Amino acid sequence: MSTDNTILSIKNIEVIYDHVILVLKGVSLDVPKGGIVALLGANGAGKTTTIKSISNILKTERGDVTKGSISFEGERIENLSPTELVKRGVVQVMEGRHCFEHLTVEENLLTGAYTRKDGRKAIADDLEKVYNYFPRLRERRKSQAGYTSGGEQQMVAVGRALMARPKLILLDEPSMGLAPQLVEEIFEIVKALNEKEGVTFLLAEQNASVALRYATYGYILENGRVVMDGEAASLADNEDVKEFYLGLSGGDKKSFRDVKHYRRRKRWLA
Repeated sequence: MSTDNTILSIKNIEVIYDHVILVLKGVSLDVPKGGIVALLGANGAGKTTTIKSISNILKTERGDVTKGSISFEGERIENLSPTELVKRGVVQVMEGRHCFEHLTVEENLLTGAYTRKDGRKAIADDLEKVYNYFPRLRERRKSQAGYTSGGEQQMVAVGRALMARPKLILLDEPSMGLAPQLVEEIFEIVKALNEKEGVTFLLAEQNASVALRYATYGYILENGRVVMDGEAASLADNEDVKEFYLGLSGGDKKSFRDVKHYRRRKRWLA
């Protein structure tokens, strides 16, 4: 999928850790401006590595993009620092929430505005907007973030990203460790931010069922490669996706290891 409206474009990237371990093998994907794109796959498929290659925090984990290109709004960004990317509007919400536990909820949110230069009033207005999207955070704003629930910490992480006035949010495993009701709540807020604030999302998610309900387009990763992509509705209806990711096939649900890799690729690429 590639259009003139593309905000993020990844072309044939390879990622190597510790100079020897090949993790991504020729991954390409496009994210349209104003879209919600899901990056699906089992644990270890390469979703988080793809997200980190965009936000350029791989180097802190001894990882490198060794081939291919990553462009945001038509400009190459592989050599920009994470701080420079935030200033341009690319913000990652990391897997596992990563709040500053000793700070209050409100202090956590305000750290998201550290790159901004538009004054206190604009920041205060955006803080109020975050509280309108996340009423629970308003109630807990003076609480230490480390003593809030997992769902509240995920809300803090997304709210903190919003304080940077992002154009693109890279959302890594937002449903991890959350009860189904909270997962729905988080995704409803993602949908509202997309529709009302115009924020584009690329979300890496193991929960394919919920991701495909909210996304417009999806890519499926396996062993560091994109093995399938398409409109979210069509992926949700695909028999192979149902069998391997949604557990909706007629027979007993098989694990990936139950079916030889070459047979799956032959079916998917036919």
